[in-house]
Amino acid sequence: MNPAAKERLSKVKAIYFDLDDTLCGYWDASKKGLREAFELNPIPGVSTDDAIAAWGGAFQGFSRDLKKIPDLYDAYLTSGEPTRTHQMRLTLEGLGQPSDEFAARLSQAYMERRDANLKLFPDAISVLDTLSQRFKIGLITNGPADIQNQEIDTTGIRNYLHAIFIEGEQRVGKPEKIVFDRAAAAMECDPEGLLMVGNSLHHDILPAIDFGWATVWTHRATDVPPSSKTGKPEPIPTEGPLPDLIVNHLSEILPYLEL
Repeated sequence: MNPAAKERLSKVKAIYFDLDDTLCGYWDASKKGLREAFELNPIPGVSTDDAIAAWGGAFQGFSRDLKKIPDLYDAYLTSGEPTRTHQMRLTLEGLGQPSDEFAARLSQAYMERRDANLKLFPDAISVLDTLSQRFKIGLITNGPADIQNQEIDTTGIRNYLHAIFIEGEQRVGKPEKIVFDRAAAAMECDPEGLLMVGNSLHHDILPAIDFGWATVWTHRATDVPPSSKTGKPEPIPTEGPLPDLIVNHLSEILPYLEL
């Protein structure tokens, strides 16, 4: 670690974590949930692998364009159901078997099985236990209000959190500056006293760097959505702004915070 990064981490007074694929394995749960949903509700003449591939193909365009569809994005902020069901509708249409009723059934099954498979990373609780003895801990997570709250309760981390910022509740998400400003105010900290720990270079790390926060990028081999064409996590850039620390496991943070 270079001296400037070490100095930034030495000034940390409060820590914000991202949730999905930072504290818990969202994409692992998603892939298992999809498989189980399609196995419980098979699409005639379509293998489970082909159904998952069709879902991933539909997800690529839909997730990119979601904010360009105001009515759907507005509904998404409150509840994951409309967009989740629309995603299944697009999947069935892509397979030549459109059905609103079947899409709704698949959507419900996927949500239930994804949540059943959602788990914290093995070291998450021990890290939160250790950090919370010295630092205020918060959460900044994108996603619908209902689903993100469901995940917080499923993983049992709410009692660790001094402040929670959910895109659906705030009506705005990362990487927007107002989200980071609100988070800083909640901790009563200047930017130099804040650390952002997240898995997304573009939503978590780069904006936090721009706003003067210290940063830790969690970079795991499991952080791969079903829509991935490479089957690999986001590559580490060779130039441009970089986080103060890149880790594969949350517990790797502790020595750098003198814990």
